[in-house]
Amino acid sequence: MGAHTHDDFDWTARLADLRHHDAIAADANRGTAERLVAMLQPGATVIDIGSGAGGMAAHLGLALRARGGGRLVLVDAVSELLEAANDHVRAALSGPGATVTVDTVLGDAASDRLGDQVPPADLVWASAVVHHLRDQQEGVNRLASLLTPGGWLALAEGGLGTQCLPWDLGAGEPGLPDRLTAAAKSWFAQMRADIPGSVRLTVGWTRSLRDAGLTDVTSFSYLIDHPAPVSEEVRTAAVKWLEYLTELSVDRLAEDDRAALTALLDPAGPAYIGARDDLFYLASATVNLGKRR
Repeated sequence: MGAHTHDDFDWTARLADLRHHDAIAADANRGTAERLVAMLQPGATVIDIGSGAGGMAAHLGLALRARGGGRLVLVDAVSELLEAANDHVRAALSGPGATVTVDTVLGDAASDRLGDQVPPADLVWASAVVHHLRDQQEGVNRLASLLTPGGWLALAEGGLGTQCLPWDLGAGEPGLPDRLTAAAKSWFAQMRADIPGSVRLTVGWTRSLRDAGLTDVTSFSYLIDHPAPVSEEVRTAAVKWLEYLTELSVDRLAEDDRAALTALLDPAGPAYIGARDDLFYLASATVNLGKRR
């Protein structure tokens, strides 16, 4: 049985997809982790909220090791993901170097108990977590409360999204990727509305950090850029991306677009995207930063 969270999404079923994404995002995650940990003192405590398959957590751990060691705390509400992340991080840190203590916490970012479950943090990292919570501002406030004075909250939320396909795919009408993206955004709005007691966040993430009482608020963005021709690993991730968007959005598309997607995702068909040599993977994400006084 899959494990579900506040958005009623089966995250365990997506573990393989999360691992694919971690693999192709490795360079971006490494650079982001090193940039964030460089702001901290040696021996720092870093908490990864919603650690998923552990890809970013592993790079945070390696960055801590390069700074002389520290403590890394993995937090997830799904026990299967927490176990997978723990295994991945420990494998990444199995070589020689400064000691990084790794702890796991089965915890919920929406729970008021979270502050009692984790140690005070010099850095809290939360990627694509807050937008799944009932009250996003309350969630930001709770994450900010986990920080030591001078500690940083880093929210990876927003950005320009992901693109993998040419505008005209030769199947269906031109512009299918744009219509698919629009349908996915419509699904997201409905997902938010369907969370019991959902509260809208009507400001940007940097404003949300300021409203949580944080200072020195800023942001930066990073790219995951794999131009054509891509490796088999990237090709698989691109196909999984289209399958995922199709799953979310198919009921919001016209019949001819649904038929085109069926053809594009048929490995035995002539239009299968996994066989294209013009497939690429380009994603942009934004990290929003704030510091506790």
